[in-house]
Order: sequence, then structure tokens, then C-alpha cells
Amino acid sequence: MLFWHVPAPNQALLISGSKRRTGDAQFRIVTGHGCWVMPVKQKASLLSLSLRESEIAEECVTQQGIRLGVRAVAVFKVGDDQTSISNAARRFLDEQTSMEELVGRIFAGHLRSIVGGLTVEQIIRERDRVAQEVKEGSHSEMEKLGIVVDALQIQEIGDVSGYITNLAAPHAAAVASAARIAQAKADQEAAEREQQAAALKAEYERDTAIKKAGFLAETEQYNARAAQAGPLSQARASQEVIEEQTALAERQAALAAQRLEAEVRRPADAEAYRQRTLAEAQRDQVQFEADARAYTERAVAQARADANNVLAASLRDGNQELIAANRTVENLPVLAEAAAKGISDSHLTVLNGTDGMNEIVSGIVGQGLAILDTLKKETDTGGPLANGSAPQPPRLTKLPQDRPASGS
Repeated sequence: MLFWHVPAPNQALLISGSKRRTGDAQFRIVTGHGCWVMPVKQKASLLSLSLRESEIAEECVTQQGIRLGVRAVAVFKVGDDQTSISNAARRFLDEQTSMEELVGRIFAGHLRSIVGGLTVEQIIRERDRVAQEVKEGSHSEMEKLGIVVDALQIQEIGDVSGYITNLAAPHAAAVASAARIAQAKADQEAAEREQQAAALKAEYERDTAIKKAGFLAETEQYNARAAQAGPLSQARASQEVIEEQTALAERQAALAAQRLEAEVRRPADAEAYRQRTLAEAQRDQVQFEADARAYTERAVAQARADANNVLAASLRDGNQELIAANRTVENLPVLAEAAAKGISDSHLTVLNGTDGMNEIVSGIVGQGLAILDTLKKETDTGGPLANGSAPQPPRLTKLPQDRPASGS
């Protein structure tokens, strides 16, 4: 409509001639909504609230007297509050296009002032500090102008006298040296890696050749074994036949040895044992006969001596009993000879060796003593001996042969 004005979102509508005022301003400020503007009585103007940019390029002198060319960018706008809009409207309403130049000059002045109190090294290393100090130094002035600074950045620091270049030379040389050293190390590492790669390649080729040679050798070995399989099998079969024949010959030899043992050696040993046993028995018999004869002779001699003693005593005492005993003693050799003849004609088996012989002889002597005792009784009772008849020799009892001789 002709009388209804609506400002854009980035604009402020300034209405003068109205009775209503905003704060201390002599005009009404409308933002964000429309309003009526009476013609002739009121006048409406628009103030841009858009973001603006101002480039600053200024030669500055540092604390050390070094000239530097500094380029910066300031981003600003008219404040959104009523005071900032009122201040900016009074100063820039008809010259809104020259606002960037004016603000740039203000920032350039503050930039020269800030840089003059710093060294080149500080400016290079602390750009944010420089920008922050410029913003803080121009804050009061920007507030009076109704401007709010959103950002201030230092883009470039030019070295007019070559100080920065000379300042950076040692570092550049060190960096270049480090770069060359790094490059040399890289070349060396590359060469070493190439050598390692070449060595690995040579080793791989060597291992491959060795494996191929091993495979070829194994193949030839298997081929040779396959070619020799037939002769080896035949030789093994022949060897097995020879081993079986050898085992058979050993079994036959063992059988012949067993047969020789059973048929020759054992019968020969049995015959030798029989002959040795017979010889020992004959030897024992001869010894027994000799011992019997010797014992008989000793017994006869002892009996004669005893008889003579008894006879002498009886003759002294006139004992008739002893006279009968004397006759018996006179006949004792006949009795002993008859006993010995009986023994010699008998087939006796002597038991217990010499002990058995002594038992036989003792039996004979006992029988003689028994005969003597009988003679005494016959003499006393007037038996046959009293009439002068001699008694018959006792019959020897043949010893049993159920046990073999224990002595030799």
C-alpha cells in the first residue's frame, strides 16, 4: 500500500516527523514489522543492517623499527539495538556506501598503533593477539558509530626490508639441511630396501632353484627305485628263500643233535653208569670178603687166646666146665671156616658200606658167643657136649637185597 511501509529483515525503518520517539532519538525506529507513514507529515528512510567487509592494507613500523606491510580484513555491521541504529543513522544514513572506507581507516589507525608496540617475532607468532587488541582498541569508537565488529583477521604480513626472510634463513637452512638429511636417509633406506629386496629376490631364486633341484633329485630317485624295484624284489625273494633254507638246515641240525643225544649219548651214558655201578659193586664185594676174612682171623686168634687163658685157669682150679669150653674153642676154627664158606657161597648185598660189613661180622661173633653160652649150659646139664660131641655151626641168614649199597 502507499502509506504502509514494511522494512526487510536486514533493514531498519526510520520514521521522522512522528510524535512517538524511541529513547532519546528524535525519530521512530521500526524493525521486523510494518507501520503507517503519513504522507507530508512523516518521512520514512531505510538503514541497512547487512554485514559489511572492509579490507585494510597498511604499512606499519614495529617496535624494532622494521617496516611491515600488513593486510587485514574486518567484518562488521550496524548493531541491532535501538542505540546502535540511532547512532549509525545519524552518521551514515546518507553515506551508507562510504561506511566500509571510514571503518577501514579507523581500523588501520588502531592497527598501526598496535603493531608499533610489538616485535616482528610477536606479530608473526601472535596474529590472534594483534587482531584482538585492534578490536579492543577500536571498540569505543565503533560503539559511538553504532557498529559491531564480528571478526578481524590479519591475512598477510609483508616483509619490505627482508627481515622476515633473514629471520627465517637459519630456520630455512636448518629445515633445508634436515630435508637433505631426511632425503639422504630416505635414499639410504631406499637403497637398503632395494638391496634387501634384491637379496630376498636372490634368496628366493636360490631357494626356488634348490627346491627344483630337490624335486628333480627326488624324481630321479623315485625313477631309480622304480627301475630297481624288480631286481630288488627278486633279490629279496632269493634272500628269503636262502633264509628259509638256512632256518631249515638249522632245524635239521638241531633235530640230528637231539637224535644223537637220545640214541647215542644217553645210552652210552647209561651203559657207562651201569659198568661203573657193577665195578663199584664188585669192588665192594671184594673188600667185604677181605674184611670178613681179616675179622675172622682176628676173632679166631682172640678166641684161642681167651681159650688158652680159660684153659689155664680151669686147669689150675680143676673146673670141668672150662674143659668143655676148651673143646669148643678147639672146634671154633672149624665153625668159623664153615661160616666163612657159607658167606662166600652166598650172594650178599652189602648195605651201608663198611658199617654194613661190621654188622655182619658182629652178627657172626654174636652167634659164636651164643654157641659158647649154649655149650656152658649143656656142660652144666650134662647135654651132648658133656659126652664129647661137637655142635654144628649155625646157619647164616641171608640178608635181604631190596636196597642198593649206599657205600662204595
